[in-house]
Amino acid sequence: MNGRMENGKRCAVFGASGGIGAALVKQLCQREDVGEVHALSRGGVAPSPKVISHRFDLTDEASIATACAAIGAPLDLVIVATGRLVRENGDGPEKSWRSLDPAAMAELFAINAIGPALIGKHCAPLLRKGGRPVFAAVSAKVGSIADNRLGGWHSYRASKAALNMLVRNFAIELGRTNTAAVAVTLHPGTVDTALSRPFQRGVPAEKLFTPAQSATHLLSIIEGLTPADSGTLIGWDGATIPF
Repeated sequence: MNGRMENGKRCAVFGASGGIGAALVKQLCQREDVGEVHALSRGGVAPSPKVISHRFDLTDEASIATACAAIGAPLDLVIVATGRLVRENGDGPEKSWRSLDPAAMAELFAINAIGPALIGKHCAPLLRKGGRPVFAAVSAKVGSIADNRLGGWHSYRASKAALNMLVRNFAIELGRTNTAAVAVTLHPGTVDTALSRPFQRGVPAEKLFTPAQSATHLLSIIEGLTPADSGTLIGWDGATIPF
């Protein structure tokens, strides 16, 4: 068994080499009810008694499908902890409509909406039938249309809003095919990672979370989810955020 619990929960974390993703993998491995954690990233992560490493490319559906086939069913928990605030070359986010660029928009949508949607496409059939399987994607409060008071950050906001809608759609479909399953998007707050570091100015110290703190918040929310929560965007503090 290579140290894995035969009857423990089977979990998958996409984006396992990022700040939040790595913290989620670590904390899941520390739980006695978790048997194995499939850690998925572009470069791979170091395996451990509970960790099975897989490589995948978020912009390549074939690699996502191959990784999911290697994981197999049933899965009790899928967390998509991928995301990008600026372009890979560092440009952005846009402060005005004058900065809009179609290539930049396509890149952010590919990472923040299309990639997670394709993960959902290939992972949803793997969710356990029974119990309380969860599909959770890390989103952002700035993806809430109702909460938008400042404007700007066009591609990031819009791509996260699209992610929220896609997961809402998954929740509705899962409600017909796997009534035990829950699908949600989660807002982790401002986390001290490379993604947010250039934008942390003005964030109160008590609202700037370490990846470990963020992982604790997110796993606590996931632990308390019920089917009634399916299709919602939930903040790190457990509050529902309007779309």
